[in-house]
Amino acid sequence: MKACVFIEQRSGKIKSASLEALSKACELSSGNVTAILIGDNGIEAQANLLGKYGAKKVNVFQNETLRLYAASAYTKLVSKVMLEAGATDLFFASTSLGKDLAPRVAVRLGAGVASDCIELLMTNGNVQAKRYAYSGKAIATVELKSELKIYTLRPNVFPQVETPVEPEITVSAFNPETADLKEMVKEIIESSGKLDVSEADIVVSGGRGLKEPSNFVLVENLANALGGAVGASRAVVDAGWRPHEEQVGQTGKVVSPKLYIAVGISGAVQHLAGMTASKVIVAINKDKDAPIFQIADYGIVGDALEVLPALTEEFKKILQN
Repeated sequence: MKACVFIEQRSGKIKSASLEALSKACELSSGNVTAILIGDNGIEAQANLLGKYGAKKVNVFQNETLRLYAASAYTKLVSKVMLEAGATDLFFASTSLGKDLAPRVAVRLGAGVASDCIELLMTNGNVQAKRYAYSGKAIATVELKSELKIYTLRPNVFPQVETPVEPEITVSAFNPETADLKEMVKEIIESSGKLDVSEADIVVSGGRGLKEPSNFVLVENLANALGGAVGASRAVVDAGWRPHEEQVGQTGKVVSPKLYIAVGISGAVQHLAGMTASKVIVAINKDKDAPIFQIADYGIVGDALEVLPALTEEFKKILQN
């Protein structure tokens, strides 16, 4: 295999999900990987980091107009590198940007796509991809038959593995044409001091079992004590209790943290589709028959309004010692 990996950056910093994708691509291709890094002037300073994770070649394209995502320009550049490198396989992190860019590149190159992969295995010289199907109720095994193949990897599922090499870095001052900038992200507004649930190692999510929006402070307290992010079910987001950016599930964000605590969430299949890949799942619900307990590693049957304060205090004692 000869592979390319698209490296996503935000504000000049490489996203950890892209390092996960790079690590897996290097493993499958025995290190025969070209990384593609696009961004603002000065982004080449991040190129050496990619060698730390095994990239033999790094193609850098920089221009102040590429600081944020420009769909047509990014599609053109990724496709160009893929063809010039003679690569057969292309990897993306399955982030919001990756989910938008991968199919665009696929159409341009006539490539097959396996999206949101949770496992990639080399079998008889071919890559087999595993991904969730039917809202997380089944796992499908996919093998692409196209000449060019594209894989998007679910964040927080694949480990970052350091396999240091001295990368060959090529820097190009790309000057996009007007047509390249017809679709652009103009601004990214981040919530001050809040972790993104899709990137956090620990997520504490709340549902309708919290009874009213003011009780979400209990979820926030536990998340703060653990250094985690706050998530929410669709029901409470639709009710206006929490912002959509916190929604976990099929129509929200897909998360794969090391620890996922579901508080007052019954466990509808749409919610499970967004968090089933979590390493450890803890469920807190007063209904002992709630579906969430079927996938939980640990369960607490009880009123969340009583359990959460006690749990938060215990964690604070442990973490202080």
